[in-house]
Amino acid sequence: MMKRLHDHPPMFLGLVLSLLLLLAFVVPAAGSENARVASEPALDQVVLRQNITVDNTLVMLGDFFDGAGEKATIAVAYAPEPGKRAVFDANWLYRAANAYGLKWKPLSLKQQAVVKRETVTIGREEIEDHILAALIDKGADPEMTVELSNRSMRLYVPSSSLARVIVENVDYDQRTKRFSAFVSTPDSKSTRVTGRLQKMLSVPVTNRRMLKGELIGSQDIVWIKTPSERIQPDIVMHPDDLIGKTPKRGLRSGSPIRSSDVQRPVIVKKGSLVTMILKTPMMTLTSQGQAIDNGSDGDVIRLTNTQSNTVIQAVVSGPGVVTITPASHLAMN
Repeated sequence: MMKRLHDHPPMFLGLVLSLLLLLAFVVPAAGSENARVASEPALDQVVLRQNITVDNTLVMLGDFFDGAGEKATIAVAYAPEPGKRAVFDANWLYRAANAYGLKWKPLSLKQQAVVKRETVTIGREEIEDHILAALIDKGADPEMTVELSNRSMRLYVPSSSLARVIVENVDYDQRTKRFSAFVSTPDSKSTRVTGRLQKMLSVPVTNRRMLKGELIGSQDIVWIKTPSERIQPDIVMHPDDLIGKTPKRGLRSGSPIRSSDVQRPVIVKKGSLVTMILKTPMMTLTSQGQAIDNGSDGDVIRLTNTQSNTVIQAVVSGPGVVTITPASHLAMN
């Protein structure tokens, strides 16, 4: 055999080279295939879902884990009540996965899943409307407004249920206007609430913060409802008493305004030179004076006649202009 190989060296070397070339192409291809498979996630890989929302009373294994396969529909926990949430820690999750043969381990003990219930929220104002309807049946004034003691009162209803407020066991005191009642929904426990009835009045306020000297316009006015017992005698109740005036100091948005907080725009400033006008049926006289007071249109202010240094009174009739009253006209001389 060795003799025949030595007798045909070219044929032997050609065969060896052919095998080497074949391996050069086959081995990299196999390596590439292995790399491709390793880079792709396994189809049965189990992944934890950390934020979960359910619309049922039960939480399924597939709610917690993607890749649970045919075991996804197995119920493993109770869902939280509407409006609440439940936290499942790493130990619980590992035990649940292991119990049903899922290949999953937590990356750390801090890993967790938070489950929320899909919920419809009934706000405080809607609850108050239902309570008022029940109080009217007890003789309450329909024009009154309900004010709950718990200002953050909410009711939570499963999204699959009817969002209806039930008011029961209403107790109402006509004298104090206070009440108590139990409220619930078809799928919730009753909650005791307390509060009172109040008469509400509409009050004009500014819809933005306004600085001293700004002119208040109709576009700056909005209305708010305020309990009548909180309204002081000097609170402005009509927008005409605000429009065209300016704040004496900054006004807060949405707050009732006192009549002393605003004034007509100052068109004659203290210390400024003004034109004094005296009109009679026979003539019109003008002179110059210096304002001692600030003045708005129609205000009576004091002035000093710059020629005679006499103090007189005049009515502000325009920017930098005052009108002398007949009784004061001699002081112009």
